[in-house]
Amino acid sequence: MEHICGNHRSEQCESLILWAVSEDLLIMTSGEPCNRLWHRETKTRHQDANFDQAESHENIQEDLTEWKQYMKKLKVKVLEQVQDQLRDILDKALTESIEPPAHIKSALIGKKTNKGSPRSQRKDDGKLFMERASLLDELFEISHIRTIYHMFIAVLLIFCLSTLAVDYIDQGRLVLEFDLLFYAFGKLGTVTWAWLTMFVYTLFVPYYILEFWGSLYHKFPSKLGLTLGAGLILTAIQTCVLGLFPIYTVVHHQLPPASRFIVILEQIRFLMKTYSFIRETAPVILKNTPKEGENPRFPTFSSYLYFLFCPTLIYREFYPRNRQIRWNYVTVTLGKIFGCLFYGYFILVRLCIPVFRPETNQPFSKRTMVLAVFHSILPGIMLLLLCFFAFLHCWLNLFGELLRFADRMFYKDWWNSTSFANYYRTWNVVVHDWLYYYGYRDFLWLSNRRFRAAAMLSVFIVSAVVHEYALAMGFGFFYPVMFCLFAVFGVAFNFTMTDKHQSPVFNIIMWACLFLGQGVQVCLYCQEWYAQIHCPPTGVRTLIKGSLI
Repeated sequence: MEHICGNHRSEQCESLILWAVSEDLLIMTSGEPCNRLWHRETKTRHQDANFDQAESHENIQEDLTEWKQYMKKLKVKVLEQVQDQLRDILDKALTESIEPPAHIKSALIGKKTNKGSPRSQRKDDGKLFMERASLLDELFEISHIRTIYHMFIAVLLIFCLSTLAVDYIDQGRLVLEFDLLFYAFGKLGTVTWAWLTMFVYTLFVPYYILEFWGSLYHKFPSKLGLTLGAGLILTAIQTCVLGLFPIYTVVHHQLPPASRFIVILEQIRFLMKTYSFIRETAPVILKNTPKEGENPRFPTFSSYLYFLFCPTLIYREFYPRNRQIRWNYVTVTLGKIFGCLFYGYFILVRLCIPVFRPETNQPFSKRTMVLAVFHSILPGIMLLLLCFFAFLHCWLNLFGELLRFADRMFYKDWWNSTSFANYYRTWNVVVHDWLYYYGYRDFLWLSNRRFRAAAMLSVFIVSAVVHEYALAMGFGFFYPVMFCLFAVFGVAFNFTMTDKHQSPVFNIIMWACLFLGQGVQVCLYCQEWYAQIHCPPTGVRTLIKGSLI
């Protein structure tokens, strides 16, 4: 540009020299074209400046875009770090909640001394109820976790479509038949009156026997005789009503499997609730001697009735309560429970029955056995997750919401466990608390805090026996697969895979053992089910064969 302008200037000067007449004319003729050239230069410079400004603006926009992308990545990293720290803080808080800190214990002792009434949190009980939501409810607020839940729903839809397709091919019509569900939940009338009998007994008899004992304990001359007499009477009635009556009901009436499980599991629940109520109330009556003319302080009947329905096995006279019932949550949770029932039905119909009910008898061999076990891993682990979600999350949260029960920690993050010791503690917190406080800790108290290994082993044996009892009564035959896996391999893994192992490798090992264990259980129990039907009965191997057909 400057070169072009210089040429223009030289040409203009030459024309001025040739045609100039006077100095004024020279100034006029030379000033006019030079002025135009100056404007042309100024315009060119403005265009260059605008071009540079636009280029600079584009660079700023690119830098801003890169900066935004960097901030997004930084935000994700910060959120991950915050979530990890919050998870650690939450785990620590939940661990510490089992044993209250020293200053809280002293405050509770002070309240006991001042008020002289039974506390909802006593010094030696450790179980601290607080308002908290279930872990899955919190995790489902994260879109990534909610997507996994959606994937399981999609699998349920695929099961429905596959069943419709098979029915259409076999029968030439689209129909969903739920004969297995109707069979499994048959004779619900018998189940209802059996449950009402157990409930009415549990509601009145233990409560009023304990109240009668408590009202006379501090006045009766022979406290030991009164205690033994009341205890023997209660034990005898308890054995008849909550011990023998449910067994007689399921055996005599030949109830189908699901109905059997309802009666037996309710029997176990009422026994555990009754024991907790007596175990929590009796020490308070023993320690608190009423003044003359006063009646001993006893829990209210309404608190005991609430305890029989609330989703916990640890009795307290007061629990943290929510302000209102979320009926939308109740409706959705109830729908999830029915969805889980149909999910289990499709798993059995599509993945188990076609394999273990062959049209022709196949010879047994090691190969068929191994293939059957590995084929059962998928339905086994799906049934495990389904039972966890349906009962420990949906069922307990349903009753928790209806009763405004605020402490919803029915389980912890057992899926992250790197040891079987942690898995047993976090899988079912409701049952674990009962076994820990009334089994493990009471054993240590009786042994003066010695024999910790024996205390832990006794808890495992009791839990294994109860699990096997429920399965034996539910299926109608005794086949101790669960007992062997629980009492043998479970105990071995509990003492070998301890909390010292924190590597993710041990989480993989834990899941692999769960997969294999579920496959073994599903395979062996399904084979025994059809063996009870098709094989001739021999000895003690048969229990109510007619109820299996």
